[in-house]
Amino acid sequence: MGALRPGETAVRRDVFRAKVWSAHALRVVEDGPEALVLGGRPGAELLAPTTWIEWLLTGDEAARARALPNLADGRWQLDRWSWRSTAHLQWVPPDVWFSVHAFYDPSGGHRLTHWYVNFQQPMRRTPIGFDTFDLLLDLVIAPDLSQWRWKDEDEYAHGRRLGVVTEVDHRAVEKAREEATAMVEERTGPFAAASGWRNWRPEPHWPAPPLPADTLTVGLP
Repeated sequence: MGALRPGETAVRRDVFRAKVWSAHALRVVEDGPEALVLGGRPGAELLAPTTWIEWLLTGDEAARARALPNLADGRWQLDRWSWRSTAHLQWVPPDVWFSVHAFYDPSGGHRLTHWYVNFQQPMRRTPIGFDTFDLLLDLVIAPDLSQWRWKDEDEYAHGRRLGVVTEVDHRAVEKAREEATAMVEERTGPFAAASGWRNWRPEPHWPAPPLPADTLTVGLP
């Protein structure tokens, strides 16, 4: 597939056992050999598990706790949701088991609030964007890169017990942890001062993207 053009809509989907677990409509910022860079903003359309939406709306941890067993059993349901509150950039390199995200507060001068490393299966290009699968573990990093913390390690361990995270996934994540923390420490990739990520703004003439009609169709790229 050819490179995506800036401003095009690209859909990031989490796919588990040939079924969509989530989908997020994003705008292409850059598509180069190092990484696919995508921008998100409030109003972008998503499909998300109903348990996740219920948790966001109510704060009910029991709803969130149902998500993993539902995923393992293949009996989740999806509903529409709109991204809220933050703008963000995603750096998704090929053949790598993580992506880097930067989050911004549009209501606070568009300041960078934090970085996020999302551990996931390497992206697989599709006609509407790319597919991956979120492996539950995350690294949250201060905006000045001075400190970081691991997030959802208990959920990751539970996902391993349920077979959602396979042994192959786990071995890849262990290596990816080292790669991601080295990037932070060495200030490379999006973390480099010259990357310009701290000053990023969404293009004002790019409206929040909708999901295409064939979002739930999973097939060969």
